[in-house]
Amino acid sequence: MPLKAIAINCTLKSSASSQEPSSTDRLLDEALAALAEHDVAGEVVRAVDHDIKPGVTSDEGPGDAWPALRRKILAADILLIGTPIWLGQPSSVCKRVLERMDAFLDETDDQGRMISFGRVAAVVVVGNEDGAHHVSAEIFQALNDVGFTISAGAVTYWVGEAMGDTNYIDLAETPEAVRTATATLARNTAHLARLLADNQYPGGD
Repeated sequence: MPLKAIAINCTLKSSASSQEPSSTDRLLDEALAALAEHDVAGEVVRAVDHDIKPGVTSDEGPGDAWPALRRKILAADILLIGTPIWLGQPSSVCKRVLERMDAFLDETDDQGRMISFGRVAAVVVVGNEDGAHHVSAEIFQALNDVGFTISAGAVTYWVGEAMGDTNYIDLAETPEAVRTATATLARNTAHLARLLADNQYPGGD
C-alpha cells in the first residue's frame, strides 16, 4: 500500500495576492518527489491561502478552515512542515499551524493514544540568514509534543548568504548537499512511517 503525505507550506505569500514564486514550495516539491521514489504520494497545501483562525482547539467556529486541514493531516502517514526563516524563527504562519495542533494533546483514540500517534513528521526550511538549525529544533519539539514521530535526518534546508538577495527559487540547480539531505529525509521518513503503519504504538492501560 502506498503511503500518504501532506506538506504544509508556511510561506507568508498567498497564492492569490503574490506573483512571486515560493522557495519553500520548491524545496517541498523536491521533498515530495524524493518521497515518491519510496511509494509515498502527497500534496502541498499553502496554509496562508486558508482562513486558519487563531486558537488551540480543533474548531474555532464559523469560517475556520482548520478542521478541513486537520482531516488531511490525520488522513496522512507523513506530515511535512515547510517554513521560511523570518527574524531567525519559523514564520508566524508556521506557528499558527503548530498552535492549532495543540488540541491533539487532549484528543485520544479508544486505546488512550493521542490521535496523531503513528504519524511521522519532517521539516523543510529555507532562508537567507543562518538559523535553519534553530528553526528545525523549534518545530521538531512542537511536533513531538503533539504526538508526531521524528525520524533520523528529518530535515532538509537551504540557507543563502547573510544579507544576500539570492533565494532558493533563484538557483539554477539544487545544491548537492541539499539533494543529499532531501534524499535522506525521504528515505528515513518513509521507512519509519511504514514501520508505524504496520505496528502502531501500544495503547495505555
